[in-house]
Amino acid sequence: MPDVIKLLPDSVANQIAAGEVIQRPASVVKELVENSVDAGGKNIKVIIKDSGKTLIQVIDDGSGMSETDARLSFERHATSKITSAQDLFSITTKGFRGEALASIAAVAMVELKTRKAESEAGIVIVINGSKVEAQEPCSCPVGSSFSIKNLYYNIPARRKFLKSDNTEIRHIVNEFQKIVLAHPDIRFSLYHNDTEIYNLAPGNLRQRIIGVFGKQINQELITIDTDTSLISLKGFIGKPENARRTYGEQFFFVNNRFMKHPYFHKAVAEAYQNILPSEAIPSYFIFMEADPASIDINIHPSKTEIKFEDERSIWKILLASVREALGRFNIVPSLDFENEALIDIPVRSSSGHVPEQPKIEINTQYNPFDHEETGNERPGFIERFERENTTNWEKLYTSLEKEKENSQQFEKIRESERKFFQIKNKYIICPVISGLMLIDQKRAHERVLFERFLECLSNDRAVSQTDMFPVTADLNPSDYFILKEIEEELELLGFSFQHSGNNKITINGLPAGTNASDPVEMLEILIEDYKITQSDPSSGAKEKVAAAMAGASAIPYGKVLNQKEMEDLFDTLFACKSPNYSPKGKPVISIIPLEEIDKKFK
Repeated sequence: MPDVIKLLPDSVANQIAAGEVIQRPASVVKELVENSVDAGGKNIKVIIKDSGKTLIQVIDDGSGMSETDARLSFERHATSKITSAQDLFSITTKGFRGEALASIAAVAMVELKTRKAESEAGIVIVINGSKVEAQEPCSCPVGSSFSIKNLYYNIPARRKFLKSDNTEIRHIVNEFQKIVLAHPDIRFSLYHNDTEIYNLAPGNLRQRIIGVFGKQINQELITIDTDTSLISLKGFIGKPENARRTYGEQFFFVNNRFMKHPYFHKAVAEAYQNILPSEAIPSYFIFMEADPASIDINIHPSKTEIKFEDERSIWKILLASVREALGRFNIVPSLDFENEALIDIPVRSSSGHVPEQPKIEINTQYNPFDHEETGNERPGFIERFERENTTNWEKLYTSLEKEKENSQQFEKIRESERKFFQIKNKYIICPVISGLMLIDQKRAHERVLFERFLECLSNDRAVSQTDMFPVTADLNPSDYFILKEIEEELELLGFSFQHSGNNKITINGLPAGTNASDPVEMLEILIEDYKITQSDPSSGAKEKVAAAMAGASAIPYGKVLNQKEMEDLFDTLFACKSPNYSPKGKPVISIIPLEEIDKKFK
């Protein structure tokens, strides 16, 4: 029987390795930018065309490579980062496996130009599908310039499975953010289709976070700083009121390397327990410094899954540190010592003299019921209080009229045997033959709006209401590309946008009937909801957008509903195709059987 096991050619082996290392264009950006950081680059520029499908270029002013090193860098398991297995336990660089460039060259057309400071000329190497096509001297600045063209050109099936341009550029932005946050001392820039997305000057960590996520985040940051013999923690956590319902601004770093660590995330989440609702996720930018020998980063080719020697102890330190930072933020008052209006506190002198007790001057002639002017001026806040009450006295009768109308409406509903009650401004209760029906008012409205919006998207029709005063929203790049990804569907629903450059948009119109008091907030909620549903493979693009839009437009918990509103919501809910579940699959209706109620009184 002939032998069946054969050695794979290097080109095939590299393509297989590329499947693990180079999963999408963002993977190429990650590997090349990390190499630039390892090379000591202080100015790193990333240029993207067509979300990385046409071109990914990374230019740095690092140490550069000699001709021999440049050629060897594309061989599998060729690296300058380690020389023995023992080095795996003291890694301080980003890369060390020696797989990235070989994997990239196997699935793309690659051109490298590089020069060392002591060399008069540089070297250019051209590789297509692992095959070296050119290697010759060239004129170029000190450092390296990698150009990756036509990614997956020789693997059409893999290229076909890439997502839309907006999705792929969003992944690139996310990878870019992880690296630039870890190195605030380096200048980074990112361009997509000749449009500048980031131009980040060197600075401290707070400045870098603001540069990446916008000026508004500056007011949301709480400092965290803890040193122990086991680990050092530094960075920032977010204020509770700014927590979101999706992941996006959660960053762990160890020795300036980004890592994913669900176990440590639970420690942060537990520190916020009883402060945040269960669905809210706090933001954090936490940097850990640990002995390289106490961590293992050689678990996965992406090098983002890291094991610690004593994870349980670090978990406790992290929990205590976040709680201490939150306690300091909530309890310790901030004093403005530069304010000139300081309180003069008398102190006992060395002579033993006791300061004189302060005297209070009292006007014995003052009559609070006398409205005629006297020698004493009446406090401004009293005048304002009386003026407001004089002006607004009619509102008392208006509210009584409304109460009377609600009472009359209730009488009509009672006559028709339909009764609705609201509990905690969250649930609607309605008696039914079998017991009591409970309806979650927000989820019910989401279901109604979801089916309405889905019908608009299916029929390509919607009514838009133009805003008399258009508002501008300044989005972070990741959210901006999500908006561009779903912009066509949003316009079908009735949104009207105008792009102003630098991730800014002007909202000129909203879907009719949304009645949003803050269009920017509504848009932010919509994007957050879309992030939750976008990974659901069972839903199409229209369903995801409709669900996000319903979540952003639905009546919130805490809103008081009158009898007519509860009745209308009840009727429209049961006119839906699927009234029992919200667009996210959560229950809308629950019935407490009469038998369960009877048991409570036995």
